[in-house]
Formats: sequence, C-alpha cells, structure tokens
Amino acid sequence: MPETTLTMDYVMEASSSAHFSGLRVDGLLRSSQSASSSPRSASSAAATSTEANFPKQPFVIGVSGGTASGKTTVCDMIIQQLHDHRVVLVNQDSFYRGLTPEESERVHEYNFDHPDAFDTEQLLECVGILKSGHSVQVPIYDFKNHRRCSDSFRQVNASDVIILEGILVFHDPRVRNLMNLKIFVDTDADVRLARRIRRDTVERGRDVNSVLEQYGKFVKPAFDDFVLPSKKYADVIIPRGGENHVAIDLIVQHIRTKLGQHDLCKIYPNMYVIQSTFQIRGMHTLIRDREISKHDFVFYSDRLIRLVVEHGLGHLPFTEKQVITPTGSVYTGVDFCKKLCGVSIVRSGESMENALRACCKGIKIGKILIHRDGDNGKQVMFFHRLDALPFLKLNEICSSLHKFICLLKQLIYEKLPKDISERHVLLLDPVLATGNSASHAIELLLQKGVPESYIIFLNLISAPEGIHCVCKRYPSLKIVTSEIDDSLNDEFRVIPGMGEFGDRYFGTDD
Repeated sequence: MPETTLTMDYVMEASSSAHFSGLRVDGLLRSSQSASSSPRSASSAAATSTEANFPKQPFVIGVSGGTASGKTTVCDMIIQQLHDHRVVLVNQDSFYRGLTPEESERVHEYNFDHPDAFDTEQLLECVGILKSGHSVQVPIYDFKNHRRCSDSFRQVNASDVIILEGILVFHDPRVRNLMNLKIFVDTDADVRLARRIRRDTVERGRDVNSVLEQYGKFVKPAFDDFVLPSKKYADVIIPRGGENHVAIDLIVQHIRTKLGQHDLCKIYPNMYVIQSTFQIRGMHTLIRDREISKHDFVFYSDRLIRLVVEHGLGHLPFTEKQVITPTGSVYTGVDFCKKLCGVSIVRSGESMENALRACCKGIKIGKILIHRDGDNGKQVMFFHRLDALPFLKLNEICSSLHKFICLLKQLIYEKLPKDISERHVLLLDPVLATGNSASHAIELLLQKGVPESYIIFLNLISAPEGIHCVCKRYPSLKIVTSEIDDSLNDEFRVIPGMGEFGDRYFGTDD
C-alpha cells in the first residue's frame, strides 16, 4: 500500500458561483455582529480605530504543481469539503497575456510555461482586491485563439477562502507572500504527460504531435527550471494528487481550524487563544458576573488560569526521552524544558503563581511592580532591588525611540533570577489592556538579556488594543490568552471585561 506523504511547516495564513457554498464562518459573523450591537461611546470607538486598519482577512491557499498534476482535482475536493464556507477558485491560467498578431503566427514557438507568459501584475491586483473584501472581475482566456475575451469577464466575490491555483503561483515572491497555506501537488511525470495529451486534444482542439512537441520543447524544461524549484516553498506536499484522500482530509481539517480562529490570530501568528468550549465559556460567564461571591470568583479564575498556564507550557521547547514502564516496555516521550521561570506583574499577576507552581514543581518566580499613573493608560515601573540598576550606553538608548522613552523615564528595580537570560520566561498578568504595562515589563526582560522569543505572556483576557501594541512591537514573543474582548472604553478599561481583577481576587474591592 503506498505511503501517504504529508509535509507541514508551521512553527506552527475565481470560479463561478457554483464554487460558493454556505454562509460566512460563524465565529467571524458573531464577531462582527457583537461589535456592531454592543453600545460604545465615541471615545471607545476612537480607541478601537486601530482595529479598522486590519479588515477581516480571507484564508488564501496556493496550489501549485506540474502541468496536469491534479491541481484542479485537489482544489475541487477542498472546495467540496469546505461546504459550510464561502470559497472561490482563482486560476493563474486566466491571467495569460494575449498574444500579439506576430506571436499568434508563430504560436508553436511561444513558451506558455514561462513566467513571462503571465500578467502577474494583474493577478496581484485581483487577489489584493479580493483580500480587501471586494468583488473583482477576472479575465477569461481563450485557449484556442490564445487571447483574452475582450468583452467578457468573470465576477468573483469576496470570500472566506481564496484558492489560487497554477503551475507558477509559487515562483514570484510577491504572489507567495499573499498565501496563508502553500500546497504542491506532486505527480509522476509520465502520468502528467498522459493527462496533458488527453486534456489538450479533447478540450483545446490540438493534435497529439503538437502536444508532444510542445511538451518536449517548452513544458518539461520550464518544469525543471521554474516549477520544481518552487516546491521548496510549499507547506504541504501531496503525492498522487486527488487520489491522496488522507492528505486532503488533513489539509481541510487544518483550514477549518484556521478559519475558526479570531481575526487577530490571523494577523499576528504569535497570538494564541485556547480553544473555546462550553466549560470555558461557562467559567468566563461566572467570573465576569459582578454578583458572584469572592470564593467562586477565585475558584473559577484558578481553573481558567490553570488552563492558560498548561497551554503556555505547550509552547516551550522539548527533547525526546525514553523511559521503561512498569510492564518493562519502552515508552518514547518528551522531557520538559528545564531552564524556565515565571515573572508576575504585581499584583494581579500574583494570582497566577499558584497555577504555575502546581504545573512546574519548584519553579523560580520573579516579580515586577508596575504602578498605574492615573487613568490615562500611562505606566510607572518599580521593582524590588535598586542595586541591579543597569548601566546604559548612549548608543544603546538611541537605538530605539521606544526603549529610550521607557528606560529614561522610569526608575527600574527588579527581583528576578540571576540567570534569567538563560531561561524561558512565563510573564504573568491576568488582563492585557493598553499593553503599556506588558511593554515595560518586556523591555526590562530584554535588557536583562532574555531573548524575545523566550518570553511567553500569559493572561486571561486581552483587549485588541493591547494585542496590537505588544504583537507589533515584539513579533517573536508569544501571547496566550483564554478570550479576546471587544475593546477599551474611555477610561482604558477592558469591555466587557471583568473589573479590577486583583481587587476581586484578593478581596480588596469595595
């Protein structure tokens, strides 16, 4: 039985109306409905203007491979299985350049498999319009006369999923950069030649000799020079094309997962939201209820925090480890990351320490105290030890305007493990609001030598403004949260939020 080969590299992103099915993704629809129905003040709407700069993005899939490799079959199978989403198929063949009269007279000497045969600029324009949420007119190419139909186009509407299919869609980096997922269909050369002969003679009115001559003179050399080298850019490689049902099923499952993500997770690949269940929604309902008792608030908050911590630990590196089980068998598993510590932002972050200690026995935990200066979102930092104040050179300060502001305006104290630069750091704070507190804490960790990619920021709820602030400034850092809320209000409080978490958790509220 042939083995299924499926390669995925995620550090882990137009057809006729017949290719449309179902409604928009429920999660995306609910998000837009809740945003429009929830009452917000004018200042709140202004505060979320950053969100408007990031419109909902469709999931773009590139499908490449040699001629007659089965690309269209793979696309059709993906479309059929994504029956509950709107999907459009855009063929690179639609963007062939029309031949001039001189080229038409010598059509047998024209290389249709060369990148110059396509109008890539128009392809980029059309896909860009679709990604921005607008419909577009795609040209129709006449393969018998080798020119575009000047008086007719195909109307392609905006959709949840855009599939871009063609032999050279991976060749141009500008086109590749539009894609969230790149699939290469890998089929034996003899099978591809037989399919091409059948297709060109039946569908395009050509004789066998001309097909074979073109294949030997242009198609095969172009495949070796342009198509095959682009295979290295693929995230997924499907051998045997449409016959590989296992690979296609896995791809569709992955696409469904991506479509179910919050929009901000599509914009920022370093943003992670734990999968929502009725249990998680129920716990959020309880801790957000202002009438809940302190005992219940702490109990259900601890449960949610434990889930976030466990999810965050899953992003740490691991090594393979073998153990002997009580039955004498060998079990191959993984060993936990040894160099690890927690850092809590006092005082709300201290509520997350018990969950971290329960998951990581004997873990070291440092503390950072950030004092909020009024209600304007500005922060002042304080730490626990003055004797560790670092000496900063002028050129280091001037290297970043943001660091200059953060470091010169703040008096820094710290109580952190001495070897923190060698450790992966779990930064703890239940609420990500403006992102200022988190940014100041992250800057301190970076000054202490912690690599940005070693920091995982854990919180219960996040506001879009804070996500934009942290993720754009620190693209290598990871954020793990249990829910993304709507916005900040004019007092820079998360809406709907859960109030002052520290006061509610430690019983110091009124």
